[in-house]
Amino acid sequence: MPSSAAAPQRVRNRFRDKARAFDDLYEDERPLVRLLRPGLFRRRRLAADTVRAYGAPRVLDVGCGSGRIGEFVLDAGASRYVGIDFSEPMIELASARLEDFRPRAELVVGDFLDVPIDGPFDVVLALGLFDYLPEPHRFSRRMFELCADGGCLVGSFPTWSLVKGPIRKLRYEWIGNCPIFNYSRRELELMFGASGFERVEIASPSRSGFLVRAYRT
Repeated sequence: MPSSAAAPQRVRNRFRDKARAFDDLYEDERPLVRLLRPGLFRRRRLAADTVRAYGAPRVLDVGCGSGRIGEFVLDAGASRYVGIDFSEPMIELASARLEDFRPRAELVVGDFLDVPIDGPFDVVLALGLFDYLPEPHRFSRRMFELCADGGCLVGSFPTWSLVKGPIRKLRYEWIGNCPIFNYSRRELELMFGASGFERVEIASPSRSGFLVRAYRT
């Protein structure tokens, strides 16, 4: 979920008013739901696998939403987890979900580009975030600044597809009054390279999106 003053007010309104509805997307684990929404499970698995690879990393979750990803990465061994989101209702849901993980889990209500954050972090998560950002480079640059040497950023990025592209545009922009943004592989390489990340791994597990791990070496 988005988390900054750079996000348009329409995005802010959507994630404040529809917090419960977005959280419910992750609730259903039935095979049919996994088939219809595979991206939610792929990025969750990538986050948990990355945390396990680091052992006991410090994790920053930008646009943490209701704490669904946070729950999995804490289970995977994160020694410290900081989730930030501008949506108070989302943070309330996350606070209840992650109660058993305190004091390892800390939640912050605020704008990512403005709020002081005590880093650095071994893993920075940006899952379901960049979909809504008109100025993504500002986020990638601050993520680099908060990333420890040897650490990495894990992000998800939608791309235009003839099947899902028009559906997402209708659902989010025309009906939901919420702007969304798409990315190409080249745009991701340029953005993360310009932000300072030395190595960028881009996977395209589906025609409608990319999963990225960008490393600060």
